[in-house]
Amino acid sequence: MKIRAIALNTFKETIRDRILYLLLFFAAIFIIFSRLLALLTVGDRVKIIKDVGLSSLSLFGALMAILMGTGLVYKEIDKKTIYTLLSKPIHRYQFVLGKFFGLVLTLFLMLLSMSLIYLIVVFLHTFQIEWKMLIAIFFIFVELLLITSVAILFSCFSTPILSSIFSLSFYLIGHVSWGLETLIQKIQPGFGKTLAQILYTFLPDLENFNFKTEIVHNLPIPSNVYFFSILYGIFYALFMLVLAMLVFRRRDFI
Repeated sequence: MKIRAIALNTFKETIRDRILYLLLFFAAIFIIFSRLLALLTVGDRVKIIKDVGLSSLSLFGALMAILMGTGLVYKEIDKKTIYTLLSKPIHRYQFVLGKFFGLVLTLFLMLLSMSLIYLIVVFLHTFQIEWKMLIAIFFIFVELLLITSVAILFSCFSTPILSSIFSLSFYLIGHVSWGLETLIQKIQPGFGKTLAQILYTFLPDLENFNFKTEIVHNLPIPSNVYFFSILYGIFYALFMLVLAMLVFRRRDFI
């Protein structure tokens, strides 16, 4: 009940943020702009619209998670409202989880809004409902869960600006970390190879949630890949949340 109360309060707070609607507006512009881009590009226009639209959902969803998540905890500390909250019978882990679930609910509604615009644009070209697109959208949401947990972790011990930089770096590195596997194979055994292996083990691989190419081009995807990606996202997000709760628990507000 305490977690739900904090989550609902967080949802009411974030859903009124103007930055959220500004990003939603630009996401809609990019999705609609994909129609013009398809006309200027040689190739299958529908596939270009689908690919650009899904990329827009992923990018602007991540920006929403980062810009909103990195300020959630810091705002409470900066406004001194954290003292009022912690003076009540609320555990610190409940506070962190409430903030997380509140923002997740907000992101769900924003992603739902962007997805509706996207599906309408696709429908105007294909005149059929593209149900397979929902698979790619679902894994974009799983990715947003992970990014939200990371943003809240950084928010527990850093300022919004630094937290945003850290979280954005996390997002960018997560989409290129797969290149470390190729690098490891080419590096000679030694310190460099060991360091690359450590980085590859602990850095996130957000490409596990990227099914845009396969969905758009109707490529076969084994069902066990879906299962692995869901587990990977859940356990990585839980790991980040546990770290956030430990950091917030040890933080001294006196």
